[in-house]
Amino acid sequence: MTATDAVARDRSLSLAARLRRAAPLDGRDAGWLGLALVPGVVAVGVYLATNPYPAYGGGLYAQIATAIAANGYVPPATVDGYAVTVPFAYPPLQFYVFAALLDLGFDPVTVTRLLPSVAVVAGLVPAYLLGRDYTGSRPAGSATAAMVALNPQVLEWHVSAGGVVRGFAFLYALTAVYAGYHVFTDGGRRALVGGAVAVALTGLTHPTYALFVVASYLVLWGGLDRSVRGLARGLAVGGGALALASPWLGWVVATHGPDVFTAAAGTHGGLGGGLDALLAGPSWVRLVPLAVAAAALALGRDGTVAAWVVVATLLFFQSRFAYAVGALAAAVAGVGVAARLARREGSAFASPDRRAAAAVALVLLATVAGGASLAAETTSTTDPTTPSFLDDESVAATEWAAAETPADARFLVLGDAAEWFPALSGRSIAVGPWGVEWANATAYDRQLAAFRAASTCSNADCVESVAAAVGADPDYVVVQTGRYTVRGGTVVGFGTLDRSFAAADGWTRVHENGGVAVYRAVGGAGG
Repeated sequence: MTATDAVARDRSLSLAARLRRAAPLDGRDAGWLGLALVPGVVAVGVYLATNPYPAYGGGLYAQIATAIAANGYVPPATVDGYAVTVPFAYPPLQFYVFAALLDLGFDPVTVTRLLPSVAVVAGLVPAYLLGRDYTGSRPAGSATAAMVALNPQVLEWHVSAGGVVRGFAFLYALTAVYAGYHVFTDGGRRALVGGAVAVALTGLTHPTYALFVVASYLVLWGGLDRSVRGLARGLAVGGGALALASPWLGWVVATHGPDVFTAAAGTHGGLGGGLDALLAGPSWVRLVPLAVAAAALALGRDGTVAAWVVVATLLFFQSRFAYAVGALAAAVAGVGVAARLARREGSAFASPDRRAAAAVALVLLATVAGGASLAAETTSTTDPTTPSFLDDESVAATEWAAAETPADARFLVLGDAAEWFPALSGRSIAVGPWGVEWANATAYDRQLAAFRAASTCSNADCVESVAAAVGADPDYVVVQTGRYTVRGGTVVGFGTLDRSFAAADGWTRVHENGGVAVYRAVGGAGG
């Protein structure tokens, strides 16, 4: 070996040693981290085995990614194909990843079916680390990750098609929160830098998850630090993240103005949406996290995590945030119970090994039960967790539209398959809420109401009236003739609307395939 080779080897070994020291994991974590990942692998496996098409909608995301690739990876000012011209003000990070995958030849349906699963499993690593460090217990870290992986309220929005964005936003957000915990407990430079990068990644992926991170930092500072120095560290993380995200923010403001953010902020529940939902009528979905918070306070004597659950419950309409924090709160309560049992004279849980074995058994039992429950839901005819917007017939209808209709034809597509229609057919839809929030909150509400109303009409006159109310004049109407979904809820048409269009003046059937019928306006495009 030459002297140069020896120096290179020493440098390589030194780098490897530095990386090992920097990593928040060591050999003692191997088994517990592996256990933490098992529920996620099971959940993803069940989802992929029972969903031949991706759940929920990913068509708008695919359309955005296609526009980015077509524009040479320069951000497009707008995205076409939907009820309005959509301003491209979305945080761009994952759309660029999506665009690169499309350029590599991957099909958008395949990407939205498979890629979110990567984020779901990867997100369990920071979930484990947060649970481990917050409770001081590796078994509790595994339990935290397992509860995140198996909770349908969390899983459905991250493993489904929109998980190409939301799933990775959750991964980045949990990483940012884990770094934030250390910002306010030990204040090391690694936590500050890692936090700034993770917060920036979150902000460049999804605005709601970025707000969740900000709220979490405020709670962690208030519960764990409350010092001026700690506040300064938190602000340093935020300032670093803002600096990293500033090129995108500057481009959006210069292109669309700041009002584009306020328009979107008024939709999807907005801040305080959870409180509004509770006041409108409490449901068990929103009360369960609060009960877990009470358990963490009573059994774990932890006011910080209890307050964190309450904040997530009240601040966000989307309950997945409350349940994610609730997983940590449940782990805190579990550690409190285990500690009490261990103090009892003659307790079987006095031995750390027995407590560890009990934790392993509980996680594995929860994985089996949770996987079976998820499989039962995803195979039911009214699947409430992972409903697919697409099926063979709706995809065939998009292929027909792409081949047989003019490029400028506008379609009124009834049912959730509308969300995918522009991306798969290259044709525009006339009614639908997707992307409209970035244009105008009022327009979003009108389009959402019109889409719901039209998709549940029982006759052609009703559809025409709803379309006219939002100024839509479609060339074609796509009618679902069997079972389909509207905003994720199952609807069965029994062919009633199809028969009404067949008998109506002004429409002629131009395509049908057993699940979908397409009607062209007499004298419309292509006629």
